[in-house]
Order: sequence, then structure tokens, then C-alpha cells
Amino acid sequence: MSNSITLISDLIRPTVSALGVELWGVEHIVQGRFSVLRVYIDKGGDGITIEDCEKVSRQISGIFDVEDPIAGEYTLEVSSPGMDRPLFELSQFERYVGSVVTVRLRAPLEGRRKFKGVIQKVEADTVCLLVDDKEYMLPASTIDKANLVF
Repeated sequence: MSNSITLISDLIRPTVSALGVELWGVEHIVQGRFSVLRVYIDKGGDGITIEDCEKVSRQISGIFDVEDPIAGEYTLEVSSPGMDRPLFELSQFERYVGSVVTVRLRAPLEGRRKFKGVIQKVEADTVCLLVDDKEYMLPASTIDKANLVF
């Protein structure tokens, strides 16, 4: 996770939690002068509602007006992670042991960057993925993007 994402997550996590939802993850996508800050929230039971997203968005906007953690113009999006949810932290991989995921690495491992397989286990800072009857040990620091397969 980049330093700016960590800073933003640490900044908004207490507020998001106080609103009764979990901060699932944050993505900052830069496109030239413009960028999109995507905040994913989750909660058990009935899931996320539009009202939850609106409440969190208003509170985060207020925090950002004061703290100004992103330079330049950006669009704030607050949403549920959905059924094909992105996985940001090792604890999220642990929650979904036995589930199928797609993973893209920052650099090739054994000649490939993209993997689709079943999460076997999480050890220390490594995700063990079973792909076509072969286990791959993926260091968390090399994972660029991961999503559950719905």
C-alpha cells in the first residue's frame, strides 16, 4: 500500500468506523491532472446502502476540506466492494481462504504476473494460491491488485 493511501486510510478510518461501517479499502487512481479517490466500505448483515455511502461521503468530504490530503482536483467515490470485491490487506485474504481470486503482481513471478486460483492460506506476509494444481507463494508486497471471482 502506498504512503498516500496509508495516510488517507488512517485519516478516515475512525470516522468511517464511528458511522457503523468498516473501511474495506482505498484506491487513488491518477489520470493526468484529475484523479479518483475510491473508498470502499462494508458491513455485515444487510450490506451497504446508498444512505451509508452518502453519510460516509459527507463525513470524508468534511475531513478532506480541513486536512487536504490530495493535491489537485479529484472525484470522491464511496461504494460497497461488491461481489467481486477487491482485496487490500492480508486479513481480507484470510477471510476468503478457499475462495477463487484473480491476482495481478507488480513484477513477474516464474514468468507470469496474472494468477487465478484458490486461496489456500496466508502465512506471515505471503498468500498461498493454488493455480491448476500448483501452489504459488505470493509475497503481499508484490501484489498490485486482487479481486474475488464471483
